[in-house]
Amino acid sequence: MSNSKLYKGSLNTIILKLLNEHDKMYGYEITQKVKVLTKGELNITEGALYPALHKLEAEGLLDVEVAKVDNRLRKYYKLTETGTKETANKLNELAEYIKTMQALVSPKLA
Repeated sequence: MSNSKLYKGSLNTIILKLLNEHDKMYGYEITQKVKVLTKGELNITEGALYPALHKLEAEGLLDVEVAKVDNRLRKYYKLTETGTKETANKLNELAEYIKTMQALVSPKLA
């Protein structure tokens, strides 16, 4: 995707969706999963990911577990109960937005 600004408004939803599907993940794992799922079209930078993760944690949507892996501490993020509910809300909002944008860019298909 040539314009990375397009995904930034959806970054929280992307993170919540992945954590909803995978129970818990660490930051690099999230970036790689997005890269794989989008066949390299979407690359989330650490500079975008970690502020989003910290914001979601501050909002009470994520819990953090710290585990020692290969003599390094690794932070795993997982949804709280509130986070699980918010994921459903965010996915519905995104689906509606996509539907609206589709009507604008391809009115014949709507």
